[in-house]
Amino acid sequence: TDVRRMELMRVDFLANASHELKTPLASLAGFIETLKGHARDDPKARDRFLDIMAVQADRMSRLVADLLSLSRIELNEHVPPSGRVDLARAAVDVMDAVSILSAERSVTVRMEDRDLSAPVHGDRDEIVQVVQNLVDNAIKYSPSGDTVDIVIRPDVTLDEAAAPWSGGNREGGVTRLPLVTPDREAGKRYAAITVRDHGPGMAREHLPRLTERFYRVEGQKSGERQGTGLGLAIVKHIVNRHRGGLTVESAPGQGAVFTAYFPVALKSGSQTSLTTP
Repeated sequence: TDVRRMELMRVDFLANASHELKTPLASLAGFIETLKGHARDDPKARDRFLDIMAVQADRMSRLVADLLSLSRIELNEHVPPSGRVDLARAAVDVMDAVSILSAERSVTVRMEDRDLSAPVHGDRDEIVQVVQNLVDNAIKYSPSGDTVDIVIRPDVTLDEAAAPWSGGNREGGVTRLPLVTPDREAGKRYAAITVRDHGPGMAREHLPRLTERFYRVEGQKSGERQGTGLGLAIVKHIVNRHRGGLTVESAPGQGAVFTAYFPVALKSGSQTSLTTP
């Protein structure tokens, strides 16, 4: 039954969350014990252990923040947002925010037309979080010296936003899979943001599970700053709340392309146009 399925999902989520928190906690406890013992009088070892502890504490902090964010988004998922947001402006703001991270990784984040306008219905903070999570992932899996491309399209048809999967028959054997499909409302138009990386890519069997909480593709290296495993789950729930769409295109060795679709905001002067809260 649905009730039983939801209960199993809840138990599985709590078990995964507990495991993800237990790992850095155990690491911190071990290093604290070591610092209280033989490393106490060894400045070099002490500094190295403190650096590792700082990384683990940061990992826990990000995990707790993502858990709280996911909980808040799920609570409001049935209530459509009532704001008006410029998707292109949100992307530019994210590019500025990740500039330090991208410089550290020697990855260039590129968006050709920074002056583009793409107004959509939405909650600004949540749309920024979608873009941030997608760009963070792209940087994380990009080789040093590579480029992450962001493309904004202000007007996309429902047919494209709701297109079915294509199984490996694209160039390079790339599979396109919808992770969230928008409602089929006749005449609906969408603005789309696409984030493309040139990393290792993913095999087709991994794609349907990408938005599961704590799911990670085995064997992929994401650099020193390991993710929480909740980023794409958060993206999925935000896109659902906005009645939008989400797709992924990937194949081994072909990088990954994520596209999020949001309903276009009506022009000012329309009876049902929205104002920014």
